[in-house]
Amino acid sequence: MGKLSGKVAVVTGASKGIGAGIAKALAAEGASVVVNYASSKAGADTVVSAITSAGGKAVAVGGDVSKAADAKGIIDAAVETFGRLDILVNNSGVYEFGPIEEFTEDQYRRQFDINVLGVLLTTQAASKHLGEGASIINISSVVSTITPATTAVYSGTKGAVDAISGALARELGPKKIRVNTINPGVIVTEGAQSAGVIGSEFETAAVSQTPLGRVGSPDDIASIAVFLASDDAKWLTGEHIVASGGMR
Repeated sequence: MGKLSGKVAVVTGASKGIGAGIAKALAAEGASVVVNYASSKAGADTVVSAITSAGGKAVAVGGDVSKAADAKGIIDAAVETFGRLDILVNNSGVYEFGPIEEFTEDQYRRQFDINVLGVLLTTQAASKHLGEGASIINISSVVSTITPATTAVYSGTKGAVDAISGALARELGPKKIRVNTINPGVIVTEGAQSAGVIGSEFETAAVSQTPLGRVGSPDDIASIAVFLASDDAKWLTGEHIVASGGMR
């Protein structure tokens, strides 16, 4: 019996990286999990297989969170499959860095549509099913406060996520639904590796500014998500938990 036994969770963007780590950790504590993916069905199926092989319950559900019909479909799949919804982890996100002289409208729209509109659409769909004791966890980023150069658009999306989370905590609080963010620092994920972050001068600089002297792993974030999803965090809402090894 885990601390999330009997609960049902949706984790968006869970086919790899932080989302996959969170999905597995929630399942290990007893939650039934919808593993959402936008394009990588194979990745989502791998996460589901890992969960079910360990005795957990999970299904893979495709959907683009930036489209209202897809967002609703992801949430409806959780209720139809498992009968309820208790936990929503808004993890889907994209990023692209570059100087202000080079950014494009398409880059702006893609990042804001997925990182910000996606949070609003999935939360809107989920709010009809969430009840007392439910937890919404929005994955933001430390960049919302440290605002590194060449990240104007991405940092803007995460600043918006922080603000939205605060507003939703107040709006949904009377229904006893909690809303919090996790703001990770540099995390070793497939995306960070393919973007050239891992092994770069940026990573070296980040480690040098981090008191714990390393970059993070998805497991570092997943354990915090389990805490926020559980009754251990029943007195926390509207909080931004910076998980960056002390980097500021």
